[in-house]
This record gives sequence, structure tokens and C-alpha cells, in this order.
Amino acid sequence: MVHCATERQANEVLAALDKRMAEVGLQLHPDKTRIVFCKDGRRRYADCEHTSFTFLGYTFRARNAPTRDGTSMFTGFLPAVSKDALKKMSEEVRTWRIHLRTATELQDLASWINPVVRGWMTYYGRYYRTALDGLLRRINAYLMRWAQRKYKRLRPFKKARRWWHELTARQPRMFAHWAWMNEF
Repeated sequence: MVHCATERQANEVLAALDKRMAEVGLQLHPDKTRIVFCKDGRRRYADCEHTSFTFLGYTFRARNAPTRDGTSMFTGFLPAVSKDALKKMSEEVRTWRIHLRTATELQDLASWINPVVRGWMTYYGRYYRTALDGLLRRINAYLMRWAQRKYKRLRPFKKARRWWHELTARQPRMFAHWAWMNEF
């Protein structure tokens, strides 16, 4: 990844990199090598083909963010978890089949799930953590379904929801992602 001030400079750097790689018997990957316009609130729009890129599981693109004092919003070129990374995490959660593990106690589920979810939150939640909210809500939905299957008295949704709110109020740190989630 190379950051340049102008498109002309980016094209010069790309040509120089391509030449240098050829000198050592290597070539730049055509699908992974491109010039991306980093649009933010200070740059006017340029007619560019690419305005985002994915690197190490993060997608960098123009996003709205609050100012440091929180009084207003601005547009910045910021990272957030990529769609591919979210898809992989969702597939992993689906393979856990939490809602079918009714022989397992809730504390054991927490001990099993927390290290993985905490790792995702630590890595992908560093920037624009609200991008993870959908995944964390899905884990909560599986946990709610687990409770409804395990305890017959919680089969009605209203009773399950009341149990859920009481549980999260009583033990707000049982699951790692509950620290970020205030609601179901």
C-alpha cells in the first residue's frame, strides 16, 4: 500500500514499482494492484474507477464519523470490517449451531464463545465498530433461540425477552459482546 498526494504521482510510483519488480523477476498482481481515490470531506470528487479497497480484513472507504468533540459529523476515508470478513465470521457462528446445544449450560457456552468473539471485537472493532453490530445481534438471536429450546417456559417470545433482559441486567459481562450491546 502506497499513499500519494496526486493521481499523477500515484501513476509514477506504480510505474516505478512495476519496473523494479520486473528487475527482480517479480510482477505486480493485476487484480490486487490499483490506484484508489481516497475521497473524504476535504477532497472534491474525482472521476475515479476505484474509491475503496480491502486490506487485512478491513475495507477502506469514505464513511461518516463524529468529530472529536462529538458535536458534528465529517466524511473521512476510514476502515471498517470488510464484507468478506463479516461473511466468514457469520459462517463460523452458523457452524456453532448454538441454538441446538441445549445440553450445554449458558456459562459453558459463554466460556466457549467468548475467546473467539472477543478476538473479533478486538481486531475488527478497533475502527468503526458499529459495522460488527449485525453479527453480534445474530449471536444474541442464537442465544435467545437456545434459551427457548432449552426451557419450555421461555417458548413464548415475550417471556423469553423478559428473561433475556433480566439476564443481561444481572450478568452484563457473561458474554464478551454484551459489553457493546445494550439491546437485543
